[in-house]
Amino acid sequence: MENTLSQKALTDPRIVFQTRGLTKVYEMGAVKVHALRGIDLDFFSGELVVLLGPSGSGKSTLLNILGGLDTASAGQVSYLGKDLTTANEKELTEYRRYHVGFVFQFYNLIPSLTAKENVEVVTEIAQRPMKAEDALAVVGLADRLDHFPAQLSGGEQQRVAIARAISKNPDVLLCDEPTGALDSSTGIVVLEALERVNHELGTTTVIITHNVDIAGMADRVIHLSNGLVATVSSNTAKKAPRELHW
Repeated sequence: MENTLSQKALTDPRIVFQTRGLTKVYEMGAVKVHALRGIDLDFFSGELVVLLGPSGSGKSTLLNILGGLDTASAGQVSYLGKDLTTANEKELTEYRRYHVGFVFQFYNLIPSLTAKENVEVVTEIAQRPMKAEDALAVVGLADRLDHFPAQLSGGEQQRVAIARAISKNPDVLLCDEPTGALDSSTGIVVLEALERVNHELGTTTVIITHNVDIAGMADRVIHLSNGLVATVSSNTAKKAPRELHW
């Protein structure tokens, strides 16, 4: 991937992602849907960011472009000085495989495999993987290695999904509504796992949520509205997940 970053990105080693004028338009027949309308953002190493906004605000589109699952219509997005905008499919595949962990609302575990085996599916293709046992221990499931998904609660299944995502030692963890299918108490346990990953592994973590309360645990909170950045704020005193209520 060609290096076409701005001077700021070249001189600030903390920047993991940088977007400038990032635009995404979906064409649905004769209708054009403007999902992103020129997003300028920097994401920094080791921080935990929460993306807030209503449905249709552009959160998932932004996350998918950062993760190499989608491409921009215009503008630029770069990762550690590499321009993702001009990357070909092979380069994007390698980027997703080696640098990014994904966590979605639904766990996507393989029912016929144990928790350990579900994690090992990823470690077998990673460049510098963790042991599956170690990844599961990070999310508090060291005693569930041999359990199948059907033997696990929803929160435990989501934590297996997090363990699978972090097992390849990604630099970035992108989470799309990771607590969306969970009740409050179970969701808090999942958020604790994400916080632990961010703190102990130093993984830059971006969490999409509709839940305003979750913003309290973030280093920064980015509000999107109608494809634009509405506000960016920082938490001087972060809350622990156990202090969150919804």
